[in-house]
Amino acid sequence: MVLESQGEYDSQWATICSIAPKIGCTPETLRVWGRQHERDIGGGDGGLTTAQRQRLKEPERENRELRRSNDILRQASAYFAKAEFDRLWKK
Repeated sequence: MVLESQGEYDSQWATICSIAPKIGCTPETLRVWGRQHERDIGGGDGGLTTAQRQRLKEPERENRELRRSNDILRQASAYFAKAEFDRLWKK
């Protein structure tokens, strides 16, 4: 919509400010979406594309899950070691 209506306004910001209320968002949100769209199609300011951002998030998510699993295993190991120690000590 912004690209289609840009000729009707003096600036891109004026276009954005006109369209944003019509679609129910703030002008800044619409501006950010437009910048991300430019990056995704190969232009823009050199920021990360949506696909690049997703590729970065996947290993971060996997690392978070592995840390959580390691923590659970560490706690379980400590619990069973204590239980074994208590069992041997009571004999």
